[in-house]
Amino acid sequence: MLTVLIAVPLLGAVLTLLAGRVGIDARSVAIGFAVGTLGLGVAVAALYDYGDAGMQLTQSVEWIGVLGAHYAVGVDGLALVMVMLTVVLVPVVLVAEWHTGEIQHVPGQGEPDGAAPRAAEKGRSASFFAWVLGLEAAALAVFLATDVFLFYVVFEATLIPAYFLVGGFGGAGRAKAATKFLVYQLAGGLVMLASVVGLYVVSAESGPPSYLIGDLAALDIGVEAGRWLFLGFFVAFAVKAPLFPLHTWLADTTAAATPGTSVLLICILDKIGTYGMIRFCLGIFPEASVWATPVVVTLALVSIVYGALLAIGQDDLLRLVGLTSLSHFGFIVLGIFVLTEQGHTGAILYMVNHGVATAALFLVAGFAIRRSGTASIRAMGGMEKTAPVLAGLFLVAGMATLGLPGLAPFVSEFLVMVAAFDYAWYVGAVAVTGIVLAAIYVLWAYQRTMTGPAKGELVRTGDLDRREIGVMVPLVVALVGFGFFPSVLTDVIEPVTGTVIDHVVDGGGEPDDGPVVPAADVQADTQAEGGQR
Repeated sequence: MLTVLIAVPLLGAVLTLLAGRVGIDARSVAIGFAVGTLGLGVAVAALYDYGDAGMQLTQSVEWIGVLGAHYAVGVDGLALVMVMLTVVLVPVVLVAEWHTGEIQHVPGQGEPDGAAPRAAEKGRSASFFAWVLGLEAAALAVFLATDVFLFYVVFEATLIPAYFLVGGFGGAGRAKAATKFLVYQLAGGLVMLASVVGLYVVSAESGPPSYLIGDLAALDIGVEAGRWLFLGFFVAFAVKAPLFPLHTWLADTTAAATPGTSVLLICILDKIGTYGMIRFCLGIFPEASVWATPVVVTLALVSIVYGALLAIGQDDLLRLVGLTSLSHFGFIVLGIFVLTEQGHTGAILYMVNHGVATAALFLVAGFAIRRSGTASIRAMGGMEKTAPVLAGLFLVAGMATLGLPGLAPFVSEFLVMVAAFDYAWYVGAVAVTGIVLAAIYVLWAYQRTMTGPAKGELVRTGDLDRREIGVMVPLVVALVGFGFFPSVLTDVIEPVTGTVIDHVVDGGGEPDDGPVVPAADVQADTQAEGGQR
């Protein structure tokens, strides 16, 4: 089932390219495969046993026997929420970027004639949509891989479609931004490769080599070796996440890429970084994770505050939205490394909610830029007069980003904050400043872009059309729905967080000192549930 889930968008990418060459509407083909992948994701969610914290729907086939590498996939609560986030956002992005690749006709400068320009236009559209589906397939393989070697291969494979999406379809400076993005990601991947090789050595010394995560988690790696191997994985994931000071590719990439591409990069691919910290850093190197906690928590706090301050000073709207994610990923990493169940639940929930909220903000910002003709915040203004629906959706997405109660990110941010204060009062106090600063950059951006007088010819009449409103509806529904009913996600996440924290404790870490439910209540709940927690 999981192999089919990965294969369908990959097949869709190939057929989308072929459709563009034979004159079939490649965009419709791509969206059809994206919707089909969404249906398969829903089927996986329906088959999932929510009372079991272990890997389910597993498949394992020996791949490279001499290395102990397997084609092995499986899904638990952590993988499931990431898979669902991916399969939902991809069709949304494809519909939002319906006109990407089309030749822009400038009024008064004539229209292109002949078959060649139109054929080139169709080819560009087909390429964009095919790369998106290829990226979806690689991302799903990353979240479902249960073999470290397989994970590394597909982890690096995600860079190929991402590079071409940024460099081929972005705006001014896209070539430089794509190259910078690729260099950073490849450098992080090479560091991780050293640790992947090191895991083979450690595994081979203990018996037949194996890259299966379950086998590696059971190994006694040793303190010094474990810490060095942990660093290799952590650096790669910190680049991907991104985390200060390995974040400098972020703003340039989001400013140059199309809004839809930025959604794929920030809301899906960058989650691989925090996903990997949970799955590999804590799952395979629990002692090293505890050892590194003070430094990682410090870096997370710097990311929270520094990212928010950078966002306040931005004039480019897409750059601003990108830098808000530096701050938000700081919250996610903080929740992971305070090493409590509350923090972990909040961090994983934050990964999902941030993906939805930031996707909404990127897309509505893109709609605003298309209408104003500029990404400069200073050059915008008065949009709420000519595009009230756009302005309203921008405000909703912005309020979600700053953690307004009633919208999805509030719950996850609250859980992380509680865990941060439980870890140390001063850690929570510093993290709170990120929330205050978020209110500043969101409200100030809204004031300058949407209110006041219209800025002359830059503001074109016309609100969002039906396609654009349709793109935003599922995101707004998710923001409100998960805000009022977070248990839809937490019921899936909590069994995984308990297992991870128990593994860290068993691996030599400190016990979870988070808030504890009284033993009498636990006993009563256990009896009521027939002995199952």
